[in-house]
Amino acid sequence: MGPAQRFVAMCAVLVAAGAAAQEKGTVTPSPLPPLAHPDDPKTPAKELFGRKTAPTKEEPRAIGFYAAGCLAGGVPLAISGPAWQVMRLSRNRNWGHPELIAFIERLGRELQETQTWHGLLIGDMSQPRGGPMIAGHASHQVGLDVDIWLAPMPDRELTLLERETMLSTNVVAKDRLDVNPSLWAPGHLALIQAVALDAQVERIFVNPAIKKALCREIAGDRTWLSKARPYWGHDYHIHVRLRCPANASECHAQPPPPADDGCGKDLDWWFTDEVLHPKPSPKPKQPRPPLTMSELPSACRAVLAAP
Repeated sequence: MGPAQRFVAMCAVLVAAGAAAQEKGTVTPSPLPPLAHPDDPKTPAKELFGRKTAPTKEEPRAIGFYAAGCLAGGVPLAISGPAWQVMRLSRNRNWGHPELIAFIERLGRELQETQTWHGLLIGDMSQPRGGPMIAGHASHQVGLDVDIWLAPMPDRELTLLERETMLSTNVVAKDRLDVNPSLWAPGHLALIQAVALDAQVERIFVNPAIKKALCREIAGDRTWLSKARPYWGHDYHIHVRLRCPANASECHAQPPPPADDGCGKDLDWWFTDEVLHPKPSPKPKQPRPPLTMSELPSACRAVLAAP
C-alpha cells in the first residue's frame, strides 16, 4: 500500500484518535452500563473489553497483533514511581506485559541518571485484559504499547485532579511543517533517542514534524532513526511499541522497519498539500466497522471469560 492509499484509509481515524487521547478525564469516573446483549456475535469487542476492570489471574501473555489481540495476566504500572507518573487514571489503561513495565521503569531511571529528561509522564498503555478500546486507539491491545508525553515529570507528585486535567506539550508548529522552535528542546531528542536505542523497542510513532527535526539534528550514528516512524497525530506524545517477547508464540510480530533512516522521499510526502490540506472527498469513505470477537485470536475469548 502506497502513501496515498494509507492516507485515504487512515487519516480520519487517526485524527479522531489523536484528539481523544488528549481529552481530560475525571476524578469520579462512572462505570459503563451493562450491555443488553453481551453474547451477540455482532457486539463490538471494544464494548466487552472496555468493561473488564481487572486482569486475568494467569501467566502474562501477549496474544495476537498490536491492533487485534488481547492481554492475559496483565500487570499494572505503579501510578507513581521515582522516575514516572501515570496520567488519566480514570481510564484504567496503565496495564501491560511485564516487559513493558520493566521497560518504562528502566527508561525513566536511565533518563534521570543522565539528567537528560527529569522523568516520564505516562499516557495510555493497555486495558487490564488488553483488547480494543472504546475510544482513543486502534492498537495498544496486547500490552506492548505505551504513550509517553512530551512534557517532563514535575518535581512533585501530581494530584489526582492534575493527572486528569493537565495537558502535555504540543511541540509541532501550527502550520505542521516543523517543530515549534520555542518548545522543542534537546531533552525531546534525548528522550526519543534513548527509547530507540533500547533493544526491545520495535517502533516509535512520532509526528512527521518531529521526524523532520530528528533527521535534521542527529549527527553520527543514525541507524536508530529507522525506528522513528512518522504518523498522524503524535504531536504531544510519542507512541512506543515493544517487540514480541522471546518465545511468545501467540504474539504476532510486526515486520521490522525499513533499514534506511526514513529521511527521504517518504518523509517529504507528509508535507505535501495532499496531506496538510486534504480536499473533501466527493464520496466520504465509510468508517470501518469495529472489531468483533470473531476477528480476534480465539484465545481472547478465554481471556474475556476468565474470572
